[in-house]
Amino acid sequence: MTEQPLPIGPADIDAAARVIAPFAVRTPLLSFPVLNERVGAKVFLKPEMLQRTGSFKFRGAFNKVASIPRDKRAGGVVAFSSGNHAQGVAAAAKILEMQATIVMPADAPLSKRERTKSYGAEVVLYDRDRDDREAISRGIAEKRGATLVRPYDDPFVIAGQGTAGREIAEDMAALGLAPDIVVAPASGGGLIAGVATAVKARYPLAQIVVAEPEAFDDHGLSLTAGHREPHAPAGRTICDALMALIPGEMTFAINSKLLARGVTASDKEVGAAVAFAYRELKLVVEPGGAVGLAALLAGRLDVAGKNVVIVLSGGNVDADLFAELVA
Repeated sequence: MTEQPLPIGPADIDAAARVIAPFAVRTPLLSFPVLNERVGAKVFLKPEMLQRTGSFKFRGAFNKVASIPRDKRAGGVVAFSSGNHAQGVAAAAKILEMQATIVMPADAPLSKRERTKSYGAEVVLYDRDRDDREAISRGIAEKRGATLVRPYDDPFVIAGQGTAGREIAEDMAALGLAPDIVVAPASGGGLIAGVATAVKARYPLAQIVVAEPEAFDDHGLSLTAGHREPHAPAGRTICDALMALIPGEMTFAINSKLLARGVTASDKEVGAAVAFAYRELKLVVEPGGAVGLAALLAGRLDVAGKNVVIVLSGGNVDADLFAELVA
């Protein structure tokens, strides 16, 4: 039986890089002696909290919104998100002079809700435990003739997120180094699917590892099972950006082929990583963005003597929670 082609390839990421280049930040790779010495490896951090809107999400959102034909833009865009995708879509729509409506959980951090509104978007709140955010979003899109911008299961979104991986590959090559391990967090899996596609194209021997909050490890469970598996739907995590119940269909088609394994970190370990990044590295990282660093600091990765890249996916953390974590 002929194997199905993957939803995106390196050429799609190259095209996305050209689209977003005038608007997105090309975030650097940062290395810190204090971190290298602590873990016994050469570690490079990809600080996507320095990206426009404070997370990697702007990359995929802009690539998707820019792909909408001009004659289809009058109805605007609709997205559902706990915060980072919301801000990415809202900012992209503002740049392209389109109306954005964002369906957000009522318990999303206030800072993320307010920032989303600051880009001119309309925010519609829903109950995370009782309401179907996709159904709400589809209803709004159908009523207004708007385009639904999905947070991860879309080839333009995945390709846009993959530009972060493309930059990792280019910057490691410029340093004359090959990445042994590349770690990124996952909710629906768009970021790590894009990163894996870009990095494996240039460094096929690199191990791509997905990092998730403890008990919210649907990607790790799915990789082990060989098919999409949900995590237990109960409880909460301080990693509010990483609470998708099950990997995306399109993203898992990629991740099941390209990822090596999954690792987890507890909320306590994530909090410690947020504090470490602030105190020792002078970086502000939100909990969901720090889960890969948390797994590294907790010894969940065999990194001795290796070149390791950790994606810090965002920095949109609630001020009160941040103060509590770094106190």
